[in-house]
Amino acid sequence: MIRFYALATAAGLAVFTSISAFAADTLPTESHKVLTADLAVEAAQAAIAACKAQGYGVSVVVADRTGTPKVVIVRDGPRGVGPEVARRKAYTAALQRVSTGDYTKRVSAPGAFNPGMYDSELSTGEGGVPIKVGDDTIGGIAAAGAPGGDKDEACAIAGLNKIKDRLN
Repeated sequence: MIRFYALATAAGLAVFTSISAFAADTLPTESHKVLTADLAVEAAQAAIAACKAQGYGVSVVVADRTGTPKVVIVRDGPRGVGPEVARRKAYTAALQRVSTGDYTKRVSAPGAFNPGMYDSELSTGEGGVPIKVGDDTIGGIAAAGAPGGDKDEACAIAGLNKIKDRLN
């Protein structure tokens, strides 16, 4: 009788372990391009230089695809709210995959869905642009501190243009 229970237990164990082996699927994989630290620093420095040439002191943030800052350069002189605003603009551009100016237009339309209601880190106003490789967004760059979001965005675009030819 004990042999029968031992044999039944062994057979049951074998059946259950073989079923789970057949049922186990491989996990899907995902691959994407990554914004390197070297390119992020170069873009941030180019954005600072573009604004400085126009007489504006700005803070610049470059974020990765998840909105996490890779580079933060705070302007010389009074800090103000520039670093925090630039961080939020870069976050918004990276996650929403559009410029913050376009995001502002999209959420300002009557009846439009506003994801900012659920993510308080999203920022409206010009100054942040996504960093893209083809259709894939790999980050965002933003400037804050110039007298107007259009000037912030022009500086961010200058930073992006500096590295654009090496984004592949």
